[in-house]
Amino acid sequence: MIKKLARLARYIGEFKKSTMITPLLMVGEVALEISIPYLMASIIDDGVEKSDIRHIVLTGILMIVMALFSLLFGAAAALTASKASAGFAKNLRFAIFSKVQNFSFANTDKFATSGLVTRMTTDVNNVQMAFQMLIRICVRAPLMLIMALFMAFRINSQLSLMYIGAILFLGPVLLIIAKKAFPRFDYVFHKYDKLNESVQENLTGVRVVKSFVREEHETKKFHKASDFIYKGFVNAEKVVVMNGPFMNLTMNTCMILICWIGAHIIVGTNGTEMSTGDLTSFLSYTVNVLMNLMMISMVFVMMTISKSSAERIMEVLDEELDITDPVSPVTEVKNGEIIFDDVCFSYSKNKDNLNLEHINLNIPSGSTVGIIGGTGSGKTSLVQLIPRLYDVTSGKISVGGVDVRDYSIKSLRDSVSMVLQKNVLFSGTIKENLRWGNSDATDEEMIEACKSAQAHDFIMSFPDGYDTLIDRGGTNVSGGQKQRLCIARALLKKPRVLILDDSTSAVDTATDAKIRDAFAKYIPDVTKIIIAQRISSVASADMIIVLDEGKINGVGTHEKLLENNAIYREVYESQIKGADFDE
Repeated sequence: MIKKLARLARYIGEFKKSTMITPLLMVGEVALEISIPYLMASIIDDGVEKSDIRHIVLTGILMIVMALFSLLFGAAAALTASKASAGFAKNLRFAIFSKVQNFSFANTDKFATSGLVTRMTTDVNNVQMAFQMLIRICVRAPLMLIMALFMAFRINSQLSLMYIGAILFLGPVLLIIAKKAFPRFDYVFHKYDKLNESVQENLTGVRVVKSFVREEHETKKFHKASDFIYKGFVNAEKVVVMNGPFMNLTMNTCMILICWIGAHIIVGTNGTEMSTGDLTSFLSYTVNVLMNLMMISMVFVMMTISKSSAERIMEVLDEELDITDPVSPVTEVKNGEIIFDDVCFSYSKNKDNLNLEHINLNIPSGSTVGIIGGTGSGKTSLVQLIPRLYDVTSGKISVGGVDVRDYSIKSLRDSVSMVLQKNVLFSGTIKENLRWGNSDATDEEMIEACKSAQAHDFIMSFPDGYDTLIDRGGTNVSGGQKQRLCIARALLKKPRVLILDDSTSAVDTATDAKIRDAFAKYIPDVTKIIIAQRISSVASADMIIVLDEGKINGVGTHEKLLENNAIYREVYESQIKGADFDE
């Protein structure tokens, strides 16, 4: 665990000062606290037995002062440790979130959303707790243990040998507990992902759950996941809980033996080898030694729990980015010409299991291209390669005469605007959502983009117009309205290439036609790629691509494909008759 934390130490950042001060404060606290039993022995031997009230008072005052300063050092250490650990956790969460933001789709596919949420919450909290213990208790406990042992050996070296026996007994016990507990905690924390996944699915699909009256089913599913974690923790804690009995057994045995042997020494030697004050002081150091052994065992347990969390965090931070900027990136996309040169693609990066095979296309800048194909034919896969949401497995894609892998990712994606299949709006006003496309867009530019997307009229029908608040996920607008807002947002980027991935499916055919007419009028120089299920949405395109099982089955205009492409003709005839596309 310490190695894991050492690798994570670079995220301490601006909290290094608090991290370094905490151990120093702990040294001060321990030094003062360890001196108090020594002064207590002096009060008994030199004050009580000699009836020296002045010595008792002065030594008592000194003990109070030392206790107060020890308390002050301890409180200050607690404050700086809390600040350092909270700051460390903040930086760690930011690092994980930033890393995820730079993930390609391929990187994101490796981690479940629920798993990433668990890593940024539960796992970071565990590591934060371990870090706080490391800079505070891991300094205090060993230091107190060493100093208490030193003082105890000064009082009576023979009697102190039983500490060695206690340590030799507890050491192997703690190692066995940690070895057995770690895999159990590791297993439980992985199951947290299932719990979060259950919550996420339920909240995301709450309307479906209610419409199908499946609340009881979802409650049972959550209870099952929660119960599984409960049983897992109980199973892990069964091992950890053995730490307490062994510690108590050791502590009580040591106290009994010290009292018994110490009393014999005092009586047998008439106080020459060991005085009553020495025995009192020795018992205090015994409590210190054994209590700090217990604290070390608690830290050991916490480190065991946190080891799994640290490993899960490092999985994200160590994930090698699938898509990165080249050394000397091109930052300007000159035009919207797109060329696919023998492109093959596989989500699994397996050349024997390709999702797209030998795609060769030449799309002139400013043209309108339609893509038709059945479910699973590779339409979305094809267009996602253009802005490098995924990288090709083999072959090359050029935009504006330059390989997409030679552009900076920001420049390329700013020039290739894509409206995804799943339309997403964020909580905030319509205006704030539109400005995701261009944060510097003026009101006039927003209105123009919304008019092109046929969104302006329904926006103005709302009482607050462009200042209308959108609920989380866009639940207070219809599917068609959401699609048009997403198209307007994409237009605000003023791209070289505009990709609509089945983005007018919820729009009626008349509105769909108006959107296409507006594109031809207002953005004639932008290359427009339209994935559609309806033939009417692409019939007027300059070029229509027919995909079938990841391969190009035909390329041409509407009239040409009707003449010589069987799949396109069948689709057209089926839609004329009102049948489903996939049939």
